[in-house]
Amino acid sequence: MTLEPCDHQGRTGPCTEAILGAGIARVVVGVADPDPEVGGRGLAHLSEGGVEVVEGIAAADVTEQLAAYLHQRRTGRPYVVLKLASTLDGRIAAPDGSSAWITGQEARTDVHRLRAESDAVCVGAGTIRSDDPALTVRDWSPEQGGPADDPRRIVLGPVSDDAGVQPAESHEGPLEDLLYRLGGEGVLQLLVEGGADVAGRFHRAGLVDRYVVYVAPALLGGDDGLPLLAGPGAPTMAELRRGRFASVAALGDDLRLDLVLDGS
Repeated sequence: MTLEPCDHQGRTGPCTEAILGAGIARVVVGVADPDPEVGGRGLAHLSEGGVEVVEGIAAADVTEQLAAYLHQRRTGRPYVVLKLASTLDGRIAAPDGSSAWITGQEARTDVHRLRAESDAVCVGAGTIRSDDPALTVRDWSPEQGGPADDPRRIVLGPVSDDAGVQPAESHEGPLEDLLYRLGGEGVLQLLVEGGADVAGRFHRAGLVDRYVVYVAPALLGGDDGLPLLAGPGAPTMAELRRGRFASVAALGDDLRLDLVLDGS
C-alpha cells in the first residue's frame, strides 16, 4: 500500500476491517495518513489484530506522489502549484504586454495536463481582461493518461458574466482566506496561472508549494519585458530563497523546471 489504511467508516467500511477479515498477515505501507480521521489509528488497529506492519517503504516516492493530499490534510490548505512560461532571460511578456506564444505546443499541452490534475485553477482579473482565457483542459484527454474534467476556476477580483473563463468564482480578500476556504471544500491542488502580479503575491506570501516554469529557448534581450514575479524581491543575496529542482524535463524545444523551495 502507498498510504496507511483507514480505520473509520466513510463511503465504504474501514479498510482495516477488510484486511483483518481477509486474514492478511503482513501489510507494507509507504507513509502514515495525516488525516485526523486516520492519524496512525489504522496501523495501530492492524498491529493489535496480529498483522505485521512495515512502514516507510519507498516513503520518498510515495510522499512525492501524494504531495497534494498529504499537504491538504496537514495544513487545511490546497497544495499550490505556480505555473509560469518564460524566455531564457526570465521574461513572461514583451514590453507591449504580448505573451502568445512563448512556449511550443508540447509545453502548452502539458499545462492542460496540469489543469486536469488540479481541482481548481486561479488567475487574476487582469489576466481575464487582457487574455480572456477559458482555462479548460481541451488539449488533454483520458486517452493521454489522465482525467479530463475542467477544474474549478477562481478569479482574483471581479469577472464579467460573458468572460470565456465562465463558469468561474470571484474572490476578494486575502489569499490565505481563499486557500483555507478551498481546502475546507476538499480542494487538494490549486494551480495558479496568474500573471506576474498574482505570481509575486503568492510567492511573497510563502504560499507556493511547487513552481513549474516552462522555459523557452528564446530571448527578449532587454530589461523592459515583464518579469516572472512582479513586486519587491529579496533585498540581498543573503535573503535569497533557495530550493531544489524536483524534476527537469524536455518538452519539444522547451524545458519544464519543477522547483521546490527549502522548507516546503
